[in-house]
Amino acid sequence: MLRTFRDTTGKFGVHLLKCHHHHKPVLAIRREDVSVWERRAPLAPKHVKELTNLGYKVLVQPSNRRAIHEKEYIKAGGIIQEDISEASLIVGVKRPPEDKLIPKKNYAFFSHTIKAQEANMSLLDEILRKEIRLIDYEKMVDHRGLRVVAFGQWAGVAGMINILHGMGLRLLALGHHTPFMHIGMAHNYRNSSQAVQAVRDAGYEISLGLMPKSIGPLTFVFTGTGNVSKGAQEVFNELPCEYVEAHELREVSKSGDLRKVYGTVLSRHHHLVRKTDGVYDPEEYDKHPELYTSRFNTDIAPYTTCLINGIYWEQHTPRLLNRYDAKKLLAPVKPSAAATEGCPELPHKLMAICDISADTGGSIEFMTECTSIDSPFCMYDADQHIIHGSVEGSGILMCSIDNLPAQLPIEATEYFGDMLLTYIEEMLLSDGSQPLESQNYSPVVRDAVITSNGSLTDKYKYIQKLRESREYSRSLTRDKKRVLLLGSGYVSGPVIEYLTRDPNVEITAVSPLTLYLRTASIMKEQLGQLTKKYNNVTSVHVDIIKCEDKLSSLVKTHDLVISLLPYSAHPLVAKKCIDSKVNLVTASYLTPAMKELQESVEAAGIMVISEIGLDPGLDHMLAMECIEKAKDVGATVISYTSFCGGLPAPEYSANPLRYKFSWSPQGVLLNTVQSARYLKDGEIINIPAGGALLDSVAVMDFFPGLNLEGFPNRDSTKYAEPYGIQSAHTLIRGTLRYKGYSKAVGGFVKLGLINPDPYPLLSSTAPPITWKELMCKLLGLKPSAESAVLRDAIYNKLEQDNSQLQAVEWLGILEDEPVPIADSIVGALAKHMELKLPFGAGERDMIIMRNEIGIRHPSGHLEDKFISLVVYGDDKGYSAMAKTVGYPTAIAAKMVLDGEIDAKGMVIPLTKNIYAPILERIRAEGIVCSTQSIIRQELTRD
Repeated sequence: MLRTFRDTTGKFGVHLLKCHHHHKPVLAIRREDVSVWERRAPLAPKHVKELTNLGYKVLVQPSNRRAIHEKEYIKAGGIIQEDISEASLIVGVKRPPEDKLIPKKNYAFFSHTIKAQEANMSLLDEILRKEIRLIDYEKMVDHRGLRVVAFGQWAGVAGMINILHGMGLRLLALGHHTPFMHIGMAHNYRNSSQAVQAVRDAGYEISLGLMPKSIGPLTFVFTGTGNVSKGAQEVFNELPCEYVEAHELREVSKSGDLRKVYGTVLSRHHHLVRKTDGVYDPEEYDKHPELYTSRFNTDIAPYTTCLINGIYWEQHTPRLLNRYDAKKLLAPVKPSAAATEGCPELPHKLMAICDISADTGGSIEFMTECTSIDSPFCMYDADQHIIHGSVEGSGILMCSIDNLPAQLPIEATEYFGDMLLTYIEEMLLSDGSQPLESQNYSPVVRDAVITSNGSLTDKYKYIQKLRESREYSRSLTRDKKRVLLLGSGYVSGPVIEYLTRDPNVEITAVSPLTLYLRTASIMKEQLGQLTKKYNNVTSVHVDIIKCEDKLSSLVKTHDLVISLLPYSAHPLVAKKCIDSKVNLVTASYLTPAMKELQESVEAAGIMVISEIGLDPGLDHMLAMECIEKAKDVGATVISYTSFCGGLPAPEYSANPLRYKFSWSPQGVLLNTVQSARYLKDGEIINIPAGGALLDSVAVMDFFPGLNLEGFPNRDSTKYAEPYGIQSAHTLIRGTLRYKGYSKAVGGFVKLGLINPDPYPLLSSTAPPITWKELMCKLLGLKPSAESAVLRDAIYNKLEQDNSQLQAVEWLGILEDEPVPIADSIVGALAKHMELKLPFGAGERDMIIMRNEIGIRHPSGHLEDKFISLVVYGDDKGYSAMAKTVGYPTAIAAKMVLDGEIDAKGMVIPLTKNIYAPILERIRAEGIVCSTQSIIRQELTRD
């Protein structure tokens, strides 16, 4: 037999051992017949010559497509032969057709099966059925985990040539002729030298100052420092280029020399930072990448013309760019003087991305599909549209070809074969029909064996689990998933928009007219717009209080119910879900009335997810993310305060309440008369219901320019146990408003207007009544009392507080306007206030959430963690409240539909398996918080 060895220089060699000549194994190089563009081979003639000189027989399947002519293989000693069944080892580049696989052979090629890629699972099944030993080049790595057999460098070379060609076309479409126009696609050149000469020629023109001034200096950013990046840089270096540090990009992108182009090679430390303190620790990052975030979107991308991405992305590692980043980066730049003179400018700085990694949905999240050599480019715009085969329109030019080295096949073959040859002999000497354990493989080859003797090897048995998991998910999505959405008011837009991204989701949106505060005509118009916008949304108008049977029948015919109704309706909805064994998702608090249904929910085998919106919802999730990270390092939480509010943006707050409604008005008003309980410096504070809450208002000065006030919200102390922070001496959750709100609403409380008790005089069967008549009745005056008498009575009831009187008068409740029909006074007031305090056209709201968490570290140091979330309504027509309540609710609902959440019983988002994916996905929707930290020594007493 022959056995490989490496001498002290590392060169390939053999030992001649005892063997019979007729037992000497045979190697076959198979034809590449899956892709029309695949002209590579795993070994070049020079490698065949080395093997034949050692006495091996090498068969080469004939192929007119292969870039290296057959006669070169013949001269090297290869035998051109169709039948390769004699071979013990069959090597190729890409997958062979399933019907051409020969049983019980050793095969080596890029199988693309290690992630259970669905397109190649039938291939894997056939390999297993035919008991083939599959060696996958992609998994041949050294002791450092680095690949030892790859085409990476030539992928970089071809990718860089292609994107320069693409930039020439894209700039032309934008109105600019540039030297890049004379660079072709990589496969149009006989070899890389010809392509490089075209790049040099373009560089010469650039150095002469022939780039249009209006497009400004061009900057190229290369991610990664491996062979892919190095190959791309080899081509880039043929241009008149200057490499700058990452922090210099901003300056050169504005004032750089137009006679050169600028490059930056980006390493991890340039953009990765720990979420808590902005520091990069390479050892920690390798172990816990989930603790880090990337600043590429803010520090690098805005100053980048072309991104050449050569890094692969793995789960739990930060992305370079997500969809929200793309939307920001595609915002038009302010025109310069050149533009006003008729010279077209680039609409935004980031113009092109060459994703050589071709890792769909990876480090570039919006790169969701590969392009091809036939159609190398597509355009991605700010509305997440992908326009294939085009360089025109708005957006970013994308190039993500997954077989780039096929464009330079001869050089790529020789490069790849140089690496593969070292391992060929040990592959040849193994017997595919014998157990893997009996074969004498090096770790590099052994760890790359995916299948052997009809089974997945131990290292790759996870592939079957991935397949089973995918099959389970598919079984959940095989049929249409029907969602019943109760409530189509303030926050339903994002819920519907998010869920209908999946074409398998069908939504029935129900307008429960007796519970909703808007008029029937407005509700019908709104639902009509939704059904026109989304094909898979239908609308229904139901009085769910009076028509419980109709509600029951709707619940029965759906797979999931989402309730955006006032919290008082949720027990009724939950009971219907229990009866029909249908899961329920709601953004409201898990109230005592809902908790009473716990046993029934568990017995039905369903889940009821509550507190999944903004507050409660995102407050829980951001808290638990911070708290659990603290616990992971052995720290304890000593204080926790969280305040949140939905407000009009400051410029739209000019009314006596400093408020407008972006959420259920009745819920907003009732919140002001709830009881409250919280922990402050070790002491439990109780505030009774009925309005005392508004006397506990405190100034909130963390954003001084906003003039905020806050008051406690419900029972904060009950979260000590579920949050796992029994060590905290302070635990407060509260509501934020602009200063003046609490005082104005306090006036309504004094007048008895925030009363939730049934009030028959306002029912639909009672005679109509005006606000003036109602106020006279509440104050014990005759209905015919003069307006001045009523005003004086109200003024005295308000303890002669002018600001409270002003708010009452501004609302018009001293006038003869009819009181809306309602079950209670507060219900009527809510309907009235909704008409008085709506958001007008073009006005926007604002969400502010502030978590402050005190942490004691094992070292004795104290850390104050400040988590701030500020979100504004946007030009899509979604309010900040709609986004921050709607998107988390929709994401949780989608997770339930997809089986990602499979708990039973009452659920709130306090566990990592729920809050972590929701927070990741909510950030992708542009809802991003900022975090600050202050470390200080603990004060000790003498």
